[in-house]
Amino acid sequence: MRYATLNGGKRVRAALVYLTGEALGADEHALDAPACAVELIHAYSLVHDDLPCMDNDDLRRGRPSCHRAYDEATALLVGDALQSLAFELLAGDPALVIDPARRAEMIVLLARAAGSTGMAGGQAIDLASVGTALTPELLEDMHRRKTGALIHAAAMLGVLAAPAVAPGTHAALDRYARAVGLAFQIADDILDVEGETAALGKSAGKDRRHGKPTYVSVLGREGARARARDLEREALDALGVLGDNGRALASLAGFIIDRRQ
Repeated sequence: MRYATLNGGKRVRAALVYLTGEALGADEHALDAPACAVELIHAYSLVHDDLPCMDNDDLRRGRPSCHRAYDEATALLVGDALQSLAFELLAGDPALVIDPARRAEMIVLLARAAGSTGMAGGQAIDLASVGTALTPELLEDMHRRKTGALIHAAAMLGVLAAPAVAPGTHAALDRYARAVGLAFQIADDILDVEGETAALGKSAGKDRRHGKPTYVSVLGREGARARARDLEREALDALGVLGDNGRALASLAGFIIDRRQ
């Protein structure tokens, strides 16, 4: 579990929890459990994604993937245990001093983002779509589930950890999180074509070799870049309600789109 979790990574989802909560005046200690929980869910998903029955990848963050460093059965159980630990932290961390109903809302939010209507469902669609041509609308629906749902949940966990948030601000951050969640996947699709294995820490060109539909295969490189820029503008526009408090979140949106790994 330590091998699969404490091995580098961008920590974008945890950063979203912290930056959203801080922009809204949340106690920084109250943000630790939600940030850890969303990263644990992400780490579990990577362990399972790399398994031979899924994406069958031997490399993760520049090191052998969990099932290569250990074995497939261990990797399967590691993913299961990391998922359980995420909800244990979210349910029981004493530093998360919020109303019990709001804590329960956090748990439901993360569960839905990870489950059949979110990440797991999106992965199922992805596996079923190998070798097929998806419309842009179907591709977007798949990636809003597979990648976007957990990124959206990260920002919303930050909202729920904060003091009372005005409905307009909540709605604006919801728009921001949905935009950056989809932009993250578009950046991933572009990097799969243009990036190098050494820089990415995972196998470059994997989606193309496996015949997976991506934003690059559906829209072309320039079309994918244009869609990412549209989403960046949408995210930045949504942050207007926060004024100067939204600067860090704006910077994170730029990092997500312009990253090289």
